Amino acid sequence: MKSSLFAHGFRAQFLLAGCAALLLVPIWAANFALGTPLGTSWPPTLWHAHEMLFGFIGSAIAGFLLTAVPNWTGGKPFSGSPLVLLAAIWLAGRLLIASSAVWPAPLVAVIDLSFLLVLAVLVGIPLLSTRNRNGFLLLVLGLLWLCNLAFHVALLRRNPPGALRALHVGIDLALLMVTVIGGRIIPAFTNSALKPLGASVRDRGFVTALAISSMALVTLTDIFDASPALSGWIAASAALAQTTRLLQWATWRTLRQPIVWVLHLSYAWLPVGLALKAIALLSGSAVGAFWLHALTIGALTTMIVAVMSRASLGHTGRALAVHPLTTLAYLMLTAAALIRVFGLTAFHMNYISTIILAALCWGTAFALFLGVYAPILWRPRVDGKPG
Repeated sequence: MKSSLFAHGFRAQFLLAGCAALLLVPIWAANFALGTPLGTSWPPTLWHAHEMLFGFIGSAIAGFLLTAVPNWTGGKPFSGSPLVLLAAIWLAGRLLIASSAVWPAPLVAVIDLSFLLVLAVLVGIPLLSTRNRNGFLLLVLGLLWLCNLAFHVALLRRNPPGALRALHVGIDLALLMVTVIGGRIIPAFTNSALKPLGASVRDRGFVTALAISSMALVTLTDIFDASPALSGWIAASAALAQTTRLLQWATWRTLRQPIVWVLHLSYAWLPVGLALKAIALLSGSAVGAFWLHALTIGALTTMIVAVMSRASLGHTGRALAVHPLTTLAYLMLTAAALIRVFGLTAFHMNYISTIILAALCWGTAFALFLGVYAPILWRPRVDGKPG
């Protein structure tokens, strides 16, 4: 059967994101727990964090934008050689970084940095030519690119704290995208699900403004390296704003529809992660120590899997109802987040066991996801339409 991998923007990038997730975390866990060597010359923790952000999350963002932008602008969907080029650049970046010990650092940086630049050109042309309201996402892509540049420069200067700070700002920017885009699609999809029941939800404008502005402030505190007290209180305020927003969306009414409740679940991790960050910065309590993983595994990754699973069905002509194995993948990913964030404090596990068990749950989640969606992403639409 002929492959349709490059027939639409989401296909190759979602598949690459799933494969990256399946491989990267177990490799990192094996290195951390067992000392399994890595081919990279980078510090293992920085390699892990960079590849999760600019490899896995970056590919998922690309798949989303390459699919959403034609819908937003009324243009022709991306297909063919531009998608092949983008996938090749992404893959080359991952391979060079994984074997960076044998390559000149500037070469590794240039190839890795090319991915977001090419993506910005592809989606920027239709966004700017139509003056679409989502053109602000080009600014977000540009700032993400600057974070990646700052990371590579810090590595060249042997400045691990500077590299880590660049990654934290990059994560903030990704969470800002979740706040803006997730805040649009969650109530919209929830309303679609509740329509047969004669119910609906609202997203009040002032609450939306509070949620977005508070996340922007969280980002600024990391950019300017604000004091722990200021950063903590801003994180606490953002957690309150995000909680208020989520409470508008009648999560309890979606519990029979996994394809909808998983979106609510991903967004719920935002206030949880921000509250844990506030606790860690303001009190130093061990309960909040792993706030970053609540935001990256809980909020970002769950949102990515939720969007990938829904978009892949809708854009291949399939019904918007997930396979039971996909629901299990949602639950396994949630287990990975809970164990990674609360394993030491709530479950009284030792640190190595926490890493290994969380990685096993994560790997299982993405193995299940790929088992269901790799054939969907590879094969033509079931309705015979192009794309």
